[in-house]
Amino acid sequence: MNQDLTASVDELEKAGGLLPAAASNIRTWLSEGFLSEVSIASLSELLESGNADELNNRFYREIAFGTGGMRGRTIGATPSSQERGDMDTSGSPAHPGVGSNMLNEYTLVRATLGLFAYAQEHHDREGIAETPKLVIAHDVRHFSRFFCELAASVWSKKGGKAFIFAGPRSTPQLSFSVRHLGATCGVVITASHNPPHDNGFKAYFSDGGQVVPPNDTGIIEKVQATPFKGLQDYIGVDLSKVVELGPELDEAYLQNVAQSVIDPSVFRKTNLNVVFTPIHGTGGVATLPALAKLGLKPLVVEEQKEFDGSFPTVKSPNPENAEALDLAIKLAEENGYDILMATDPDADRMGVAVRDENGEMVLITGNQIGVVMAEYRISKLKEMGWIPQEGGQNCVLVKTFVTSPLQDAVARRHGIKVVNTLTGFKWIGEKLRIYQDEACAKSEAETGIALDYDSLSLRERADLLQKYSSFYVFGGEESYGYLPNDTVRDKDANAACALFCEIAASLKAQGRSILEYLDEVYRKDGYFLESLGQIVYEGAAGSAKIARILETYRSNPPQSFSGTAVSKFTDFGKEDVVDPDGKLVPKQDLYFVELENGYRYAVRGSGTEPKIKFYLFGQSPVSEGGDLSAVKEQTRQTLKDLQEAVLADARERAES
Repeated sequence: MNQDLTASVDELEKAGGLLPAAASNIRTWLSEGFLSEVSIASLSELLESGNADELNNRFYREIAFGTGGMRGRTIGATPSSQERGDMDTSGSPAHPGVGSNMLNEYTLVRATLGLFAYAQEHHDREGIAETPKLVIAHDVRHFSRFFCELAASVWSKKGGKAFIFAGPRSTPQLSFSVRHLGATCGVVITASHNPPHDNGFKAYFSDGGQVVPPNDTGIIEKVQATPFKGLQDYIGVDLSKVVELGPELDEAYLQNVAQSVIDPSVFRKTNLNVVFTPIHGTGGVATLPALAKLGLKPLVVEEQKEFDGSFPTVKSPNPENAEALDLAIKLAEENGYDILMATDPDADRMGVAVRDENGEMVLITGNQIGVVMAEYRISKLKEMGWIPQEGGQNCVLVKTFVTSPLQDAVARRHGIKVVNTLTGFKWIGEKLRIYQDEACAKSEAETGIALDYDSLSLRERADLLQKYSSFYVFGGEESYGYLPNDTVRDKDANAACALFCEIAASLKAQGRSILEYLDEVYRKDGYFLESLGQIVYEGAAGSAKIARILETYRSNPPQSFSGTAVSKFTDFGKEDVVDPDGKLVPKQDLYFVELENGYRYAVRGSGTEPKIKFYLFGQSPVSEGGDLSAVKEQTRQTLKDLQEAVLADARERAES
């Protein structure tokens, strides 16, 4: 039968519909003997239908690790009848979609085998005698539990120790658990806030952070070196040697989340009323019990409380999107609550709404949330005597380059060092590992005693890091990701919810609002406004358009927009950029364009989604006693005009 299918591939390629790369990958998958009968039948159906677009999108490349690991479709745009099964009645397909560019049982097994090979090599290199340990968590998406159990099964079949949770758990809990259990690696099966048809395989290393160089490239090499032949030996799930983690791991993480609040007394000074929605995801098993430890009893959006990988109440399960919070806003309005918070399916991102001067619920951006958190966190640490009143360059705020420069301004006003990283929270996590390693090494050299860093309290870490390295006071990224403490090494929406409640309660007790607090920052540091422009290009043809835009920015940088000349162009893929710690920023296709009027923007392709993003930044001074509302409106209009011009230019570059 496979010979007949190969002949069909040849015919479709000769007809010009099937891309050569897709045809080559299909032939490989047909010839190596690892495909199940269902997968072969699915391929046969797709080939017989002549659906070249679907086949191209499924096979034009091998799915690869990006900034967020391995992420992509697990359900095809046009599922075969075998893949679909009773999807119309059950809400979930019967089988993942076949394809080299899909997340399915084959690409997941291959990734797990590659990760194990790298972990074993790491143990051998470091002289670690015990077998590699892997902790796996999963969210609520289609096939998440199956992929979790399959990865655990593969790991144990290779002789490793695999640990899984009893059900869906959040991404930050996985990061915490890797460190808590002393595991070699961690994996989260999630596609975060992506559409329902996607899923992912997000890899972590022993520090609890996402993999960075050299581990990321080393893992990729091992995955690519893993042959397709023989994958069939690992497809059957065997959990006989897999350890299911008990409630003590949940309790340890929840205790850690509660410690993100450094002044719990604020909750005794006022009654904070909170609406919360997990948007069908893991916030229900993480955020809610964590807030309960603080004495809070959020009103939960009932329609979005239950796990559901189809996310039926929203267009996208992303707290960045206003529509995803509509039900929560309605509930808050009806009940007169103070704030509302929402987490995405794997609870690493948080969105909020607060009351404005008219008493209406309004959304604030990820950049604004981060500014409020940074201002409060630094001020509170000073108030409590954890850091000096004048700040210090041994205290640090870590953020991404594309996060609001207002956070830089806040930190500078407080005398705090600011380190900007590439996009992707893994770079923030890497910084935390570097600070820990440096502090522990210097302390041991001075005292002769090796420290157990994870046993130290946050206050003890603050003292240690300020003495020997850099104490992390706060960090985050514009895309609704924040991290209060370094006990977790990825963005943590559960901890962010706890911190935001602390801020809201503190301000409410003083008779102040979140927006008033934000305006106070603007009057001190100037008005800053950000916007995100993005263009989505799906599939193989779309990938080529994104590549074209990025290439032409390098070969032909823009000279002006709307009559304002470009004053500086920075190519992070070519130029050497050094951060304040003296570390060379890794090369990446990221461009910064600065204009003569002080506005600027950044360009990068998404590492996890089929889109190209434009991060735009506007800023204007606010004079003492000046009209802040007028400054806001002028800045907003100027930034809007710039975004329209930048996107129009990008679309022209895509077709050039």
